[in-house]
Amino acid sequence: MKKSVLFGFLSVLLVFTSCKSKESAYKQAYEAAQEQEATEVQVNAPMQVTPVESTPTTYYDQAPVRQEKVSAVSVSGGVLKPYSVVCGSFESQANAQGLKEFLLNAGYPAGIVKNVERNMFRVIIGSFDTKAEAAQAREAFKAKYPSRQDFQGSWILWNK
Repeated sequence: MKKSVLFGFLSVLLVFTSCKSKESAYKQAYEAAQEQEATEVQVNAPMQVTPVESTPTTYYDQAPVRQEKVSAVSVSGGVLKPYSVVCGSFESQANAQGLKEFLLNAGYPAGIVKNVERNMFRVIIGSFDTKAEAAQAREAFKAKYPSRQDFQGSWILWNK
């Protein structure tokens, strides 16, 4: 019985001494945390930033153009020039008329042209002599309505 009591006592003593954390382990963890904090401060230190000047580059000569044979249905000024910016295409002339009225109220010289081959009414925001003028108008139009996905798909029509 003495042996079992002695064995139990030694077992309890061994359990308590082995579970005890060593002071050096705490010290090592503390030093590692301080070192990491010091590195974070260095990472978050303000840096000298040189501003980059951006110049908008739009290559108007490379703007995509779709070639179609169209005829004027109702164009502001009555003259359809070689290049137009199309912002909507409809099978129904009534729907095209509705978009045209919206654009006229917004200050655009909107019009409607018809592609007879495809039986489509194209709503244009303007008609231009050169591709570059049409491309500039298209980019300005898209910039004015960034949240309208239908207007972001505007394209340049070249009347053949």
